[in-house]
Amino acid sequence: MISVITPVFNAEPFLERAIQSVLIQKEVSEFLLVDDGSTDNSWNIIQSYEKVDSRIIGMRHPDKKNHGRSKSRNYGIRRASNDLIAFLDADDYYLPNRFKKDLIILEKKEVDGVYNALGVHFYDSYDGDKNIPHVLTRITEKIEPENLFEHMSPIGKKGRFSGDALTVKRQAIIGVGMFNKKLKVAEDTELWIKLALKYNLSPGEIVKPVAIRGIHGSNVFNDRAKYKLPQLIMYRSLVGWAFKNQIKESRRYLLINKYLKTLNKVSGESVFFFVGKWISLMVISPQLIFNKVYWNGLKSYIMSVSKL
Repeated sequence: MISVITPVFNAEPFLERAIQSVLIQKEVSEFLLVDDGSTDNSWNIIQSYEKVDSRIIGMRHPDKKNHGRSKSRNYGIRRASNDLIAFLDADDYYLPNRFKKDLIILEKKEVDGVYNALGVHFYDSYDGDKNIPHVLTRITEKIEPENLFEHMSPIGKKGRFSGDALTVKRQAIIGVGMFNKKLKVAEDTELWIKLALKYNLSPGEIVKPVAIRGIHGSNVFNDRAKYKLPQLIMYRSLVGWAFKNQIKESRRYLLINKYLKTLNKVSGESVFFFVGKWISLMVISPQLIFNKVYWNGLKSYIMSVSKL
């Protein structure tokens, strides 16, 4: 059976739809809703459903304050009692038969997780461009688990998957350290990359969506500028993690290269910022002192700035 984990922060307009979409899934025996310091009616909605369905477990942080999505999801993961975990954001929802294909694939011993396609629903509060690249979030073709990291975004160009459309073994999530509490955004991308590097993730339904992302006026990803610095922190974290977990050199190279490219964009003409962040990564990954790619990255940046 499956445990579904949903962090909830001021999700009153969307929460009931999310809850109902989970309760129709017969494979779900446990639904953990972690209220993350909501100031609207979200907690009352959770409690009302808790009274009518024993699968629902309403949770709050001990201090009842807001701690962010990473800490809230980790709280749920620790409390989950099933071997299989799925996630759902409070403003998204599952489609019928969300897990039907996943469980068949997960019966194979060598499979640690299954990813699927995610669709989109535009709420009335969204008044932006609807021709956005998130209409269908998916890996565009079937890829063997051992090759997924190189081909999936942000490393490769064959698409990406979302946590709403992922079913994964609890031991695999714990095995990569769960969600990074230092990241307010991109924390999910970091975790999916770690899972692809260390475990076997297989494709499920990659053409038709199994879940729907709700797009509205307050979505974080609508403001892409908020992702720049978190992406840098993410790649810094991933490089350090890759060395610690002895990920093979060719894959570490790809992560180092992404870190340098992101650092270049974030730094702009600030040499001090670039060099400071360049050194900070070497502090946590001293093996980089012997890495030619890393030194060449510093040289290329300084030369590019000096020409301005």
